Amino acid sequence: MSKSVYTKDYKAIINRLKQARADVGLSQQAVADKLGKPQSYVSKIESGERRLDVAELKKLSEVYKKPVSYFV
Repeated sequence: MSKSVYTKDYKAIINRLKQARADVGLSQQAVADKLGKPQSYVSKIESGERRLDVAELKKLSEVYKKPVSYFV
């Protein structure tokens, strides 16, 4: 059985990111466009395939109009 490298806390952050995107009614593509990134960038973050750093979280919080503290 494989063990996840992500903690429950990190998974909670990812779930809040997904919820925040849904709350503002944006698709992954729309978020990616605002960030100047490909859609796969957002998809990989939301699926846990790509690890999110603090600077990226700050940018996403601006797009989702939520304080960084909402996610952590």
